[in-house]
Amino acid sequence: MPTAPLRPSRLNHPLPTGITFSVALGVSLLAHAVVLSIQFHLPQALGKATEQALEVILVNSRSAQRPQDAQARAQANLDGGGNTDADRRIKTPLPPAKDAREGDALVESQRRIAAMEAQQQELLTQLKSDKSVTNDAKRSEPAPPAPPQVSGADLASNALAIARFQGEISRDIDEYGKRPRKKFLGARSSEYRFAQYVEDWRQKIERIGNLNYPESARGRLYGSLTITVVIKSDGELDRVEINRPSGHKVLDEAARRIVQLAAPYAAFPPNIRRDTDIIEITRVWTFTNSDKLSSN
Repeated sequence: MPTAPLRPSRLNHPLPTGITFSVALGVSLLAHAVVLSIQFHLPQALGKATEQALEVILVNSRSAQRPQDAQARAQANLDGGGNTDADRRIKTPLPPAKDAREGDALVESQRRIAAMEAQQQELLTQLKSDKSVTNDAKRSEPAPPAPPQVSGADLASNALAIARFQGEISRDIDEYGKRPRKKFLGARSSEYRFAQYVEDWRQKIERIGNLNYPESARGRLYGSLTITVVIKSDGELDRVEINRPSGHKVLDEAARRIVQLAAPYAAFPPNIRRDTDIIEITRVWTFTNSDKLSSN
């Protein structure tokens, strides 16, 4: 018996594409609405918690009971321990210790090196800038004016003035260089070489003075005077000065004449000549009432 052909069922027929996208979108929106409607609340205990700052200290005593309202954290339990009922806490008189960590010195040295390098770079930049400004200023400077024309007469006059000026300088230097080296000798000489020369000079003066004693003063005048005799290195008499007169012109003039009669004197020995050109001898001469001349 022939069978009838099968017809496709409605349930097996696929849905259209537009209907499928609309259903997926509606499901997604519903899921997001459910998730967003969920709310989270903190526990009531956490909401009421308050922050309380505690200090960590070191105590040098301890108690058996733990304090109920602790004000700080410590390595041991300590419930009070002071000597007053007031709400006080003991403090240390020592300053806080510096928080030094290992490597601080290295970090500090690196910071200083970086600062010095920055300063050096700044100085180099400034020097380059100054040099550039100087070069620009030199370029902008006007050319120096040409020197004025000088005539031959002006050149000759200037040459004469320079020569005259150089001559004056040379003469001053010459006079200063030729200044004699003097030695002043008083009544006492500390060096033997000068003491011996002065002693020989004294003996000669007294011998010549007694031989040429002034006739007008014999038996009538006597007195003392201070006299300075200046002798050159070759023994020649340079000058004679009366420093303190005797009060009698006859005796003063006789002293001058005796010094001149005794000249020339002995030349300086080598040990004196090596560093002395002139000797000035100052002595007190006395014309005694026995008609003799003595030098002190």
